[in-house]
Amino acid sequence: MKKTVSLLLALVLIMGSFAACGGGEEVVDENAYKIGIITGTVSQGEEEYQAAQNAKAKYGDMIVTATYPDNFSTETEATIAQVVGLASDPEVKAIVFVQAVPGAAAAIDKVRETRPDMLFIAGVVAEDPATIASKADICMLVDEISMGTAVIEQAAKQGAETFVHISFARHLSYATIAARRELFIATCEELGIEYVEATAPDPTGDAGVSGAQQWIIENVPALAAEYGPNTAFFSTNCAMMEPLIRTVAEQKAIFPQQCCPSPYHGYPAAFGIDVTGHEGDVAWMLEAIKGKVAEYDNTGRMSTWAVPVNMLMIEAGVEYAIAFCEGETSAALDEAVLFEKIKAIGGETVAISNFVDEAAGELDNFYMLLCPFYDF
Repeated sequence: MKKTVSLLLALVLIMGSFAACGGGEEVVDENAYKIGIITGTVSQGEEEYQAAQNAKAKYGDMIVTATYPDNFSTETEATIAQVVGLASDPEVKAIVFVQAVPGAAAAIDKVRETRPDMLFIAGVVAEDPATIASKADICMLVDEISMGTAVIEQAAKQGAETFVHISFARHLSYATIAARRELFIATCEELGIEYVEATAPDPTGDAGVSGAQQWIIENVPALAAEYGPNTAFFSTNCAMMEPLIRTVAEQKAIFPQQCCPSPYHGYPAAFGIDVTGHEGDVAWMLEAIKGKVAEYDNTGRMSTWAVPVNMLMIEAGVEYAIAFCEGETSAALDEAVLFEKIKAIGGETVAISNFVDEAAGELDNFYMLLCPFYDF
């Protein structure tokens, strides 16, 4: 008996010495994985932020989140630091980046210095398309090029005689927004609609989000008075959507869609719709918005996409990342699996095409998403 006890004690001591030789290093399970999601804050991109929180609620600790700063255009180092912070966890095997604001490409480069196998999915791309496509594994964006004709045609259907394009210098420097603007101008001319350019403050500048929103509140009624109620308004900035939607409704003007079309983008806040108990219920939200538009006596003059496209990019990105981590994709980019995830969430009406860059040609991993309009 004494020999048995002595032997057991010896084994315990030996095992303890092996543990000590390990230097206290944490053992990482190579099969375990997490997915990082980086989005804007509630003030700059509530939809994406909530989509990330929804993913965390669904999958628990498997999802880790971070946000880039509101003044991301001047605080790119902070954006890079947030992405590097996510990647510092060895269990994070994929990062979904929506919106892929300026600094996204540099952040990917920085992470790949130590984590070359990290999967990056970039949505709502604000970097140069060819550049970000060379960095990220998958890129997604609303089909801003096709929107150049689709938005004006929708506005014409709603009775528009004038189209007001609200933007600022930073956005107009983006390749896709600049190309869409040229198509807006050309399509307006083709359909006999007067095109008006309006310059608002950049929400990432000195005026901030509140200054940009105040510009909308003060200037949209004046523009509607100048050009008449058959004026359609379009802004390139997410932070402007809530006051723009509300003011357009008050002026009984025309609103074809948001910059990032979705029933959740701006409409609930603009109309004071309480979504409690109906989170994620798109059909309910569409009916609720339709009722509010009718209260303003503006039926048929406001619309969106029935698919919340920015949320779609995060949801599909997360589902694809899971498939990748589970070994269910043939490579970092498996188009068949990606399209399956997009259409499973957005429906078969989501049209997917590749972005064509003037210099680089068709970008094989850069996808443009287009959905039908929903009229209120």
